[in-house]
Amino acid sequence: MFRTLEVDLGPRNYPIHIGPGLIDEPAILGARIVGHQVMVVTNETIAPHYLDRIERALGTYRIARVVLPDGEAYKTLETWGHIMDGLLDHRFARDCTLIALGGGVIGDIAGFAAACYQRGVAFIQVPTSLLAQVDSSVGGKTGVNHAQGKNMIGAFHQPRAVIADTDTLDTLPDSELAAGIAEVIKYGLIRDPAFFAWLEANIEQLRARDPDALAYAIERSCRNKAEVVAADELEAGERALLNLGHTFGHAIETGAGYGTWLHGEAVGAGMCMAADLSARLGWLDDNSVRRIRSLIAAVGLPTAPPANTSPARLRELMAMDKKVMDNRLRLVLLQGIGKALVTADFDHVKLDETLTEAADLRAAESPEPQRH
Repeated sequence: MFRTLEVDLGPRNYPIHIGPGLIDEPAILGARIVGHQVMVVTNETIAPHYLDRIERALGTYRIARVVLPDGEAYKTLETWGHIMDGLLDHRFARDCTLIALGGGVIGDIAGFAAACYQRGVAFIQVPTSLLAQVDSSVGGKTGVNHAQGKNMIGAFHQPRAVIADTDTLDTLPDSELAAGIAEVIKYGLIRDPAFFAWLEANIEQLRARDPDALAYAIERSCRNKAEVVAADELEAGERALLNLGHTFGHAIETGAGYGTWLHGEAVGAGMCMAADLSARLGWLDDNSVRRIRSLIAAVGLPTAPPANTSPARLRELMAMDKKVMDNRLRLVLLQGIGKALVTADFDHVKLDETLTEAADLRAAESPEPQRH
């Protein structure tokens, strides 16, 4: 039994299927494949679990595979080039389909290859991490990192389908589950206060991988994401709200070195910093800040940046963010739980206070993430 949502982009509509066992369903995969050539892009961690299964489900298609190293550190143009080499070596035509089988890194890099190969070919997202299932697989953002900034090279290229097999979360490490919950919390903060309250009441069930709680959180997150993408596909307005915590978080990731912190860990700390700055500006009450910090901490996520990143370095890296326009840093901030805005009109002295306060808190309240 699975649930289906639609991303409403007119003639480019596509479904998001959510449920157990979907990797093994030939009809669901085949319904969105273009042509007879299929390349499955995955990584060394995911391949032993799911690569043979998805290839069996694909049956008689002409299948090629590219297995990449695992981790954010490999989300580079060099790794992207391995996918392009595979497409060319196997003489893939323009009527082919790429399948991104993995977490957010695989989805981003395979999607970017699909956007670029012969100026654009079809691809399908089969996300295997919670973060990818609730966020990065939906909406068509693809790309790779640069040494000077995260996701600075990329393209908008929508998938033909998102197939979120919830059984794949059984093999997800606890740290990656927590990182995915950070993106779930984000939807409550930017536009869905009732969902935020539900998360406060059900966070232990999510951490314990209760199937019903996970299915509900994934569906509600995807519904929020699909509505935002349908309203603003190319991030000209409302879609930028999905970057709550991300300007801080991307600076943390870049400063610490890609892969040192998981994306969701950095976003968790970033959302706490965005809430702190919002309060300093008089936009968010202290009780809401405590609720946000408490929920993020309850997930086991850090609430402040790593110990080896100075406030000055974070500020420098934030200036490289994609949302900088006309040399003005724009941030997603909060006017309440469920009410966000994108603005460049804030007191930068207050931003410096937030960065300094986060540096002071990190040792006492936010130990380095523990991998388990």
